[in-house]
Amino acid sequence: MTKFSPARTVLVLVHGAWHGSGQWAATQRALAGAGTASVAVDLPGHGFDAPLPTGYLLPGQPGLSTERSPLATVTMDDCAEAVLRTLRQVRPHYRRVVLVAHSAGGGPASLAAERAPELVDALVYLSAFVPAGRPRFSDYVESPENATARGQGLTVGDPGKLGAVRINPFSPDPAYVEELRRTHYQDTPPDRFARWRSALSTDLPLTLVTTPVTLTSPRWGRIPRTFLRCADDRALTPAVQDLMVREADRAVPGEPFTVRTLPGSHTPFATRPDELAAALLP
Repeated sequence: MTKFSPARTVLVLVHGAWHGSGQWAATQRALAGAGTASVAVDLPGHGFDAPLPTGYLLPGQPGLSTERSPLATVTMDDCAEAVLRTLRQVRPHYRRVVLVAHSAGGGPASLAAERAPELVDALVYLSAFVPAGRPRFSDYVESPENATARGQGLTVGDPGKLGAVRINPFSPDPAYVEELRRTHYQDTPPDRFARWRSALSTDLPLTLVTTPVTLTSPRWGRIPRTFLRCADDRALTPAVQDLMVREADRAVPGEPFTVRTLPGSHTPFATRPDELAAALLP
C-alpha cells in the first residue's frame, strides 16, 4: 500500500458565543479554493445539536427568561477537550496545524494550546479572548475599554440563575433584533441577517465567561500567535482587543503577537469570508 506524506497545513476553527461550526462554511470554501484544509469545531452545546430552552420556539416563548439552561453544567474543560480531540485527530496528517479562535472561543482554544502545545504550530485570535493578561473573559468584557460596546440589553434573564448568558435570536421585537444585528453583524444587511440569526443558538455556558484560564510561557507562550483585529467591532471594541494584545505581550513576552487589522464587524465570516480566508492563509 502506498504511504502518503502528510499534507501541508490545516486550520482548526473554533467559533464564538452562540455560534457553531456552520458559520465558518463560506470561509472554509475560500480556504479550500486556495488549497488550504480546515476543520470547524462545535463546542459542547453549540451548533445544530445545541439544546434550546423548551419554550424558545413556542408562541410567546414561555419560560425563556427563567428556565435554567441545559448548558449550565458545561465547563471550560469540556470545551477545551472538544478542541483537543480535533487537534489530536488532525495532527498526524498535517505538517502544520493552525488553531483559530473567534470571540469567546479564545478561552477553550487557549486552554487547549496550553495543555498540548505540541499539537499546535500557530495560534490566530479573531477578535477573540486572550487570557494571558487577565484570566477571565468577563475581566475584559466588563473593562472600561469595552464600555462603548453595544448589546448590553440583549441578555435574557439572570445569567447566574440560568447558568448561561442567554440571547433571543427569534425575538418578536424588531428593536431587539436590530440591536442584535448592530452589535454583532452591523455590516450584514437586515435581509441577510434574518438567515444568519436563525443559525444562532440561545445559550453560552456561563463558565466560558467566568472561568479563569491560566497560560504559561513554556507552553502557550512558545506558540507563534497572530491577532486579527476587527476595526469596527461593536461587540468587543478595538480598544479592548488592543488591551488584550498589550497585556498578553507583557505577561508572556517571548513570542509577541503579530497584529493585523480587518475592516468591519465582529463577524467577518458573514460579510467578508474571502478577506478573512486570505488573512488566515499560511
